[in-house]
Amino acid sequence: AVVVEARHLCMEMRGVRAEGSTITTSALRGAFEARESTRIELLTLIQGPRDPL
Repeated sequence: AVVVEARHLCMEMRGVRAEGSTITTSALRGAFEARESTRIELLTLIQGPRDPL
């Protein structure tokens, strides 16, 4: 599994001016793709409390 979260600078710097805008993308293969319970466990863990970018 690969999960990338990044700041969305177009949203922060241009007309919208939405501070803290982030975008998340992911690619899931193997067990993460095949087994829903494994995928849910991964996504739950990575969505836990963390410092903002």
